[in-house]
Amino acid sequence: MQFQIVKEPMSIIEVDMNKGESITANAGAMVYMSGNIDVDTKIRDGGFFAKLKVSTLGGQSLFVNEFTSNSDGGKLGLTGQPLGDIIKISISQEQNFIVQSGSYIASTDGVILDTQWQGFKKGLFGSELFMLKLSGQGDIFLNAFGGIIRREILIGEKFILNNFHLVALNLDADYKVTKFGSLKSTLLGGEGFVMEINGPAVVYFQTKNKPQLVEFLGLNQKDGNSR
Repeated sequence: MQFQIVKEPMSIIEVDMNKGESITANAGAMVYMSGNIDVDTKIRDGGFFAKLKVSTLGGQSLFVNEFTSNSDGGKLGLTGQPLGDIIKISISQEQNFIVQSGSYIASTDGVILDTQWQGFKKGLFGSELFMLKLSGQGDIFLNAFGGIIRREILIGEKFILNNFHLVALNLDADYKVTKFGSLKSTLLGGEGFVMEINGPAVVYFQTKNKPQLVEFLGLNQKDGNSR
């Protein structure tokens, strides 16, 4: 199976599939397909409570589509909801990730999707109470607002990230949610609370975020109504 991310920044994933290969994607992620590909719509893998957690707490659809090619030369186009980059991350036994809900598009066989409780402080003052937990072995595809940047944080290095820009972080990373500078900066600096990540860690973050988009659209709407 070969993957190509095309038409950045408004990206889609083009998957070249050989006979017997399959990929699982969120309901509604399919843009196009060609060749002899079967589609099986089913409830997510895992036990009842795992499915319920991913759906209700992780912000993902309860149903997924499994695409399987019956011959060589199948092509499949997939995309996500956010307006921005799509990336591929390889999951291994040594490196699992937590991911912001709404970013997950698809994954190959062997990837396990669950949720990760963040704790009240991280959840209430961070991005979410629950993050998606991706483990196992395989590839995952994520979509976010704007561009996606990968940063490797070295041992002894501290990295400060705006909560709403987090896309993915390795599961065993050492991080905490803290105020942005002084109390004055936290209240008036426009950042509020931030993530303090201590290396070693691998983090993926987005150049734009949803609250900024909502605020921008709201201001434009007000300007339009005032004319």
